Amino acid sequence: MNDTPASWLCEICRCPSVPRVHSGCQERLDDNLAQLPALYRALAGALAPARRGSDGRTGSRTAPLPVNERVLDLRARGGIEGVVTSWERDARELLGWAPPPFRGSIEQTIDGATGFLRANTGWFCDQHPAVYEYAQDIRRLRSECDAILGGEPRPRRIPVACPCGTVLRITLDTPGRQCGGCGVQYGHAEVLGLPIAERNAA
Repeated sequence: MNDTPASWLCEICRCPSVPRVHSGCQERLDDNLAQLPALYRALAGALAPARRGSDGRTGSRTAPLPVNERVLDLRARGGIEGVVTSWERDARELLGWAPPPFRGSIEQTIDGATGFLRANTGWFCDQHPAVYEYAQDIRRLRSECDAILGGEPRPRRIPVACPCGTVLRITLDTPGRQCGGCGVQYGHAEVLGLPIAERNAA
């Protein structure tokens, strides 16, 4: 663990940094945003529920839904659209700008909202008080879409122990984590370096 003042830590990855957000973290955030419109469109091809077993049965005694619920939720109002528009509204309120305009379909709304967010990535990284939560929301969206389209499982959560005894559940791509027990802030490398928690503690 380092003794770098909190004001010198990247708001997203919590590693030592002179700018408020590392350039690499800012680029990753922008890339995640840039991928969302294409991922939304690609999810249309994944609406059919996945089949399990060579005979085409789902393994359930009840008939499967005609669509994949996870995909349907992401493509519906309040899914990808809900996340990006809520952050756009939040930014516009903080900046004193007019609310987002009506853009039409869900796809058009996502295109417009992500365009707005990308155009203001620098402002989010320099000034938005919740840039960490914002970056996490966008990263989670992309990860979920990638997992569906690539058939990859969700990242496994690993219980690690803070010296104070609190168990933190992390994944290999967790950018950093604050301990809820003692308040210590760990960066990415530091939180991955914590010992695995005992099974009975997890």
